Amino acid sequence: MKTVSVELPETVFSALRKDPKEFVGEMRIAAAVQWYEMGKISQENAAEIAGLSLDEWGKVLYYYKDSPIL
Repeated sequence: MKTVSVELPETVFSALRKDPKEFVGEMRIAAAVQWYEMGKISQENAAEIAGLSLDEWGKVLYYYKDSPIL
């Protein structure tokens, strides 16, 4: 696994009321949902990027199906 470092302003975490670890988890899920919806990656790849099992990934897709990002 590769590690990627991203610099973000401290205000991001306080504005979203998230600690950095929680923020990164949500960012991985959001990216995976977006790339999957665009047809760039498979469900298996999306689940892996999001750090979820395929079952958990299915639940995420169900949650986001009515979301404006899809």
